[in-house]
Amino acid sequence: MSVDTTLIPDFLVVIPARLGSTRLPRKPLADIGGKPMVIRVAERAKQSLAQSVVVATDSPEIQAVCDEHRIECLLTSPDHPTGTDRIAEVAQQLKLPPSTLVVNVQGDEPLIPPELINQVAQALANNPSCAISTVAVPISDASEIDNPNVVKVVLNRLGEALYFSRAAIPFVRDPDPKTKQSHLRHLGIYAYRAEFLQAYTRLEPAPPEQAEALEQLRALWNGYKIAVHTTLKAPPAGVDTAQDLERVRLILGNSSSN
Repeated sequence: MSVDTTLIPDFLVVIPARLGSTRLPRKPLADIGGKPMVIRVAERAKQSLAQSVVVATDSPEIQAVCDEHRIECLLTSPDHPTGTDRIAEVAQQLKLPPSTLVVNVQGDEPLIPPELINQVAQALANNPSCAISTVAVPISDASEIDNPNVVKVVLNRLGEALYFSRAAIPFVRDPDPKTKQSHLRHLGIYAYRAEFLQAYTRLEPAPPEQAEALEQLRALWNGYKIAVHTTLKAPPAGVDTAQDLERVRLILGNSSSN
């Protein structure tokens, strides 16, 4: 799905951030060149065309860091099972009108391209029948097709998601070397309409969501449409492990001037 970003709609960015991380404890506060990671993410988001950028956290410590760096931050319940639920609370706190577009930027994406944020917001604005938009990129490394850590998505002819899976979809039953089968990797950035966020909190977990451990399947299960913007170049990977953190530190540099 192509996206014309010449007329970017009004939208805001919400960055869910919590201290509890099993693979990398206290991840949002990890130092990257003299700044906590959550601040690096917020600064990237501020380079987009978002009208505002808000960090949503259950941690007073993260809130204090955001206050120190003059980043808007809202304290939310510690009991939210997903980042989407946390963003829904932010929408309630801010009393957002139902049609407001909200972009969910993960708190461990300090290298996220600001243009990608614009594109996911525009994709939702361009598709009024969709409640959500997200992003996919063609898979160029064949080993990723069968990797369950790489989420795949299949689209319909309108560029809307048919299904997301950790399995190889579509499954190519009769491979033909003359026909190049394109697989798409799903990237975990979303835009929502505020009215959907409130509906989402009332939806029960769906069987395919529980089987795949992919919360976006709850929306599809309940009949909501997801527009998918396909970009040709994958953004730099986020931070899941200590090794990822070191990689990002090298890219951004270990100086407080960055």
